Amino acid sequence: MTTVRWRLFADLAEVAGDRETTVTVGDGATVEDALDALLDGRNGLRARVFDDGTLADHVNLLRNGDDASLSESVEEDDELALFPPVSGGASSHHRV
Repeated sequence: MTTVRWRLFADLAEVAGDRETTVTVGDGATVEDALDALLDGRNGLRARVFDDGTLADHVNLLRNGDDASLSESVEEDDELALFPPVSGGASSHHRV
């Protein structure tokens, strides 16, 4: 068995009810398996993360700080993260 840690940000954490959690998946599991384990029993989060059965374009998925694909293998103590796109930023004020 492999244990991985999930970190959730912004509204995804609110919907899930946790900012961090761990899941256990079988040996040889993928990021998709770990995501299924995370979403098990969290239907509100599942609806927020998937769009027509695929990972929504507006959701960012990281494995150990790097962009990840669902087909990547996970290893013991990996850190996976889900977050919505970051928007906003500093605005410039110009005087005329």
